[in-house]
Amino acid sequence: MHGPYCCPNCKTNRTRFNIIQQVPQAVKMDPKTGEIIEDYGNHSSDLFHISYKGPEYRVQCGACGLVEDEMTFLKFGENIK
Repeated sequence: MHGPYCCPNCKTNRTRFNIIQQVPQAVKMDPKTGEIIEDYGNHSSDLFHISYKGPEYRVQCGACGLVEDEMTFLKFGENIK
């Protein structure tokens, strides 16, 4: 989180945001019940389970509710003075 944000949707909000920290949980689920069978923790012990590679943070505009990657808000904030 470096630099000013600006919402690319409403184009006016530069001050009110929700920072959403994404914490992935790798699990194996029962296909019929949806019950968690196994929690892989911080490492993937299953050969066929791909670990999460998405962004660590997402940002929500506190005015219009748009949720995007942090970089979207940062880039739009750089261009608006």
